[in-house]
Amino acid sequence: MQSSYNSIDTIVAIATPSGTGGVGVVRVSGRDLTRFCVGILGSEIASRKATYTHFRAADGECLDMGIALYFPGPASFTGESVLELQGHGGIVVLDRLVQRCIQLGARHARPGEFTERAFLHGKIDLTQAEAVADLIESSSVQAARSALRSMQGDFAQVVNTIIKKLIDTRVYVEAAIDFPEEEVDFLAEPVLIQWLDELARSIDQVTADARQGVLLRDGLSVVLAGKPNVGKSSLLNRLLGEERAIVTDEAGTTRDVLKHRIVFEGVPIQFIDTAGLRDTDSAIEREGIRRAWLEIDTADHILLIADASEASRPHLNEAWPEYFMQYPEKTHRVSQVFNKIDCSDDAPGLQRDGSTVCVSAKYSLGIQELLSFLVAQAGYIERGEGIFSARRRHLLALADARGYVQAGRAQLDRYGSGELLAEDLRMAQKKLEEIGGAVTSDDLLGHIFSSFCIGK
Repeated sequence: MQSSYNSIDTIVAIATPSGTGGVGVVRVSGRDLTRFCVGILGSEIASRKATYTHFRAADGECLDMGIALYFPGPASFTGESVLELQGHGGIVVLDRLVQRCIQLGARHARPGEFTERAFLHGKIDLTQAEAVADLIESSSVQAARSALRSMQGDFAQVVNTIIKKLIDTRVYVEAAIDFPEEEVDFLAEPVLIQWLDELARSIDQVTADARQGVLLRDGLSVVLAGKPNVGKSSLLNRLLGEERAIVTDEAGTTRDVLKHRIVFEGVPIQFIDTAGLRDTDSAIEREGIRRAWLEIDTADHILLIADASEASRPHLNEAWPEYFMQYPEKTHRVSQVFNKIDCSDDAPGLQRDGSTVCVSAKYSLGIQELLSFLVAQAGYIERGEGIFSARRRHLLALADARGYVQAGRAQLDRYGSGELLAEDLRMAQKKLEEIGGAVTSDDLLGHIFSSFCIGK
């Protein structure tokens, strides 16, 4: 595995959040940390044993007192020798320790460089490296659990099992190609079709699990859209459980985009309140409407809010023809919500058509049902165990691998071509190996690890 970083460099970073705290940690990683131990601690220390000592400057001044831990490579997180200095959490104290390490030859670590070195030294694969960041950033218990499973290798194990099946199938196909003079046509054997179908089903299953993980990690963005005065801002306040948006009887109160996030049943949901959609002479309101359409274009789901007390109840397509004409392929992302049912005879909650929800923002009726509906629409299924954290790049790689397996089977059915099938299986294997990082590029690594926090 190649990378742009210089593996000879010793790196240092503060591994705890900035600010004042009881404990702060400075982490150092490199090939040989003898001079750091001697220069800061006064002598080398026992490996994997907490040592209470003074941390000293070049002139002998005591910078702090705390615990030092030394992990000689390769038996460490990064695969290199690692020194951790656990002192007091003041930013000045920690910064002085970092500067002392730089005096001894270290450099500031880039974001995620410790984890990147762990990956490059074969301590973890790329899914486990990404799960480190996912665990740190998890916004719910479910997300934390799924990230921990990936960090422990659950995701990698499932993908590697499929890769092994794929390799076995490739070996069979290649052997059939290499020995065409055999009396038995091995490419026509039913077992080959069975293996290909099993591969496709296995990829489908891991894709379904990965989608759950992506949802727990990335969450769902939901736009509240509709005409002015249908209660979008009131509904936002009820969904959030607090008064965040200004609500008045005056039409067009909301002129900018308001974004607020909650976690419901473990799924992060970002609600986006937008300006009422209408024709207007107000330049400010027109700008708000323009921004509303930008959010509508990129949202995972759109709730078209209507007033339940109005006599006219047009079908969803009729209620919002401009959207469905412009985005006919995205109609599945839109659901209708009738608000103000306290002024109508509608019952709160999901209606019989399965895509309409009735609520009263004023009296908080149907709000829980609306949230449950959104989570169900996103495809999340509460399973408790078995979900691992995943990212959108994993879904793309799985989709590509599934496509190659499907294409190879079609080539075999149509032409009996073992060569074309073998090439498709080779490409499917390559796509699956990209997930764990066996096949990857510096650009991808840079993109992944640059999103990490400093010191991790």
